[in-house]
Amino acid sequence: MSASSAKSVSQPQTASISAGLGLMILAMLVAPLIDVFSKLATTTASPTMITAARFFFQGLCMLPFVLWAGSWRSFSWRMSFYHAIRAAVITLSMVCFVATLAVMPVADAIAIFFVEPIILTVLSSIFLKEIIGWRRYTACFVGFIGAMIVIRPSFQEIGYVALLPVVTAFCVAIFAMMTRALAHREDPWAMQFQMSLWGLPICAVLLLVGDRADIGFLAPSLPDFTTFMWMVGVGVFAALSGLLSVYAYRAAPASVLAPIQYFEIVSATLFGWLVFGDFPDPIKWLGISIIIGSGLYIIWRERRVASIKPVTTSETTSVAP
Repeated sequence: MSASSAKSVSQPQTASISAGLGLMILAMLVAPLIDVFSKLATTTASPTMITAARFFFQGLCMLPFVLWAGSWRSFSWRMSFYHAIRAAVITLSMVCFVATLAVMPVADAIAIFFVEPIILTVLSSIFLKEIIGWRRYTACFVGFIGAMIVIRPSFQEIGYVALLPVVTAFCVAIFAMMTRALAHREDPWAMQFQMSLWGLPICAVLLLVGDRADIGFLAPSLPDFTTFMWMVGVGVFAALSGLLSVYAYRAAPASVLAPIQYFEIVSATLFGWLVFGDFPDPIKWLGISIIIGSGLYIIWRERRVASIKPVTTSETTSVAP
C-alpha cells in the first residue's frame, strides 16, 4: 500500500475514533442526570416505582429506533429466559442504587459503583475462565480498598445502605457477563429493548409485593406532577445515554472508550454540587482516586495482554444501559 493510500485509510479511522470519543464523553456527561433525577424523585416515589418508570420511558424512547433500524427482527424469543434473568439482575441493581441515592450524595454512590469493572474482572476469571494475572488481582484488591475508604464515612452516617452500590456493582457485573455471552447472537438495540420489556413486569411484581407486605422501598405510589416529570427525565436521559454509548462503541474500539467512562465520576460530582450542594471531602477524593487508578490499570493491563494474544475469534461489544 502506498503512503497516500495509507494516509487516506487512517484519516477516516482517526475521524471515527474521535467521533466515538466525543460521543462517549457526551454519554458520560448525560449519565449522571439519570441519578440526579432519580434522587429528586425519591422524595415522594419509591426506588421500585422510579425503576419501573425508567424502564417504561426508556423503552418508549427506544421504540422508534428499534422500529426504524429493524432491530425487532433479531428478537430471539428462544433466549427469553436469559433476557428475563438479565432484566431481573439489572432491576435489582437499579432498585438498590436508587435506594442509596435517597440518602447518599450522587458522586459518592457512583464512585463506589465503579468497583464494577473490578468485580467483573474477578467474576470473569471464575465463570468465564479468563486468565487473570497477579497484577490485575492486585489492582482489584487496591480498588476495593479505595471503595472502603469512600464507604467508611458514609457507613458511619447511614449504616448498611452505604453498601448497596456494591450490590449494584455486583449485579451489573453479572449483567455484563450475560451480555457478553449473548451479544454475538442479537442486535444491541434489540437486547436493550427486551430488557425494558422484561423489566416492567418484574417491577410490577415487586410493587405488588411491596403493597401487600407494606415494604416502603417497594411500595407503589401516585406521584405528583413534579415527581412524574423527574421520572420521565430518568427514562429519557437513560435512553439518551444508551443511544450515545451505542454509537460511540460503533465508532471506536471498546478498549479506547473504556477509560472515558470514569469521566462520569467527575460529571456526577459537578451535578451533585450544583443541584444538591454535595462535594466529596479529601478522604473520599482519596478513595475515588484509588478506585479510578485501579480501574484504569486493569483496563490498560487487559489491552496489553490482548495485544500479545493471537486473535482467534471476533468480538461483538454490547453496552449495558
